[in-house]
Amino acid sequence: MDLLTLLPSGLLALLAIGMSLAFWSADRGSPTTRALALALVAMGVSVGLGMPLHELNAMPAWARWLALADALAIYAFLEWILRVRHQTSAGDLDPRFADRLLRAGQAGSLVFAAAGLLAPGLRVNVFLNAFGSGGLEAAHRLGFWLFAGPLFLAILAAVVGSLLFLRRRPDRPEYIRALGCIAATPFLGFAMVMPEDIAILSMTLGLLLILAATMHYLVIQGQRGEFMARFLSRRVAELVRRRGLQQAMRESSLELSVVCVDLRGFTAYSQVQSSAQVIGVLREYYRVACEVVARYDGTIKDLAGDGILVLVGAPLPVADHAARALEMADGIRAAVSAAAQRWSAGAPRLGVGLGIASGPVTVGAIDAGDRYEYTAVGSAVNLASRLCEEAADGEILAAERTLELAGTAAPARLEPRPPVQVKGFAEPVPHRNLRHALPA
Repeated sequence: MDLLTLLPSGLLALLAIGMSLAFWSADRGSPTTRALALALVAMGVSVGLGMPLHELNAMPAWARWLALADALAIYAFLEWILRVRHQTSAGDLDPRFADRLLRAGQAGSLVFAAAGLLAPGLRVNVFLNAFGSGGLEAAHRLGFWLFAGPLFLAILAAVVGSLLFLRRRPDRPEYIRALGCIAATPFLGFAMVMPEDIAILSMTLGLLLILAATMHYLVIQGQRGEFMARFLSRRVAELVRRRGLQQAMRESSLELSVVCVDLRGFTAYSQVQSSAQVIGVLREYYRVACEVVARYDGTIKDLAGDGILVLVGAPLPVADHAARALEMADGIRAAVSAAAQRWSAGAPRLGVGLGIASGPVTVGAIDAGDRYEYTAVGSAVNLASRLCEEAADGEILAAERTLELAGTAAPARLEPRPPVQVKGFAEPVPHRNLRHALPA
């Protein structure tokens, strides 16, 4: 056996292992990517050590253990499909048939492993490269079907499970990756029984299909993660990355707190300043406010002109959302007020007012065709906005429900205010003002 003979299988093994390491390092936090990476590294070990066996006069004793690499590749590949399926809502579809078929395919991989350990000669001499050495006559051998049966079951499970998964309308990155799986499965599976030169070409095509689909997946996830990190808390951004946007942002009704922030004097300021100066102020305003929001795991619902709408307790529920909202609003006021002193030098004065309300809110992502819109609907959203309109510069007006939920965690600096009549509410709204903290 010379090195030139080993080159094709060696390069193919390096491709599979290299893809595995690249995918794992780029998205190691995702259970689906970890399963796919495990399948690829097992495949690389099997190809790199298994294909050269046909060139040996005698099969080494360690060759029987390569059946475990084949079985692990099959098992992990099916596990990847299962994990992708489980992170996407089935809706009205019954997932049990596809899940059972995939589990049956995994059971078949265990049968494959056991047969390879007990009868390594049959695996190497009868099954592997079967259609290269014996032509179609290999299909008449019982030893061939001892290994081909579990393999073909796994191929069927992978294709059917992926096709049924696509009926769920999964998150777009996973949809692309599932299409790559469907296209690659026959090339990877049937390569085991093909002549070596055809097998190498077939597996290369299969790996390239997975590479193209997964790179598309990683690019979209990377772009989405960078975008989400600016608007969502770390916990929510991680949930979106692991489970997909649709699953993480599905519609739900939660009791949460809403914080509305608005600059005071912005209209007059923007009339006398250049557009570049106004944009610079907004950019710093968003930055300093969002830094505070991130510390309290808030979710930014809207950035619109000089207004910011923040949800505390969505899409992940938070038990102490009211207390967090009060502390967060206090922090935003301090940070924005300090920045406003710099912005107002030699120009109309800028300030900030805030409103806080709590209550049941329906939240979720709505598919608007070419993009998603994260919505929040409920009286608490409207009330926070109305209280913000009533707040003067430096004031934080909090609804009574927020203070009730905060309980003893509410700051002691709350001063009573007369109930105020606001648009959209029949009765005057009781509320309090959160005074500035006294200098230390």
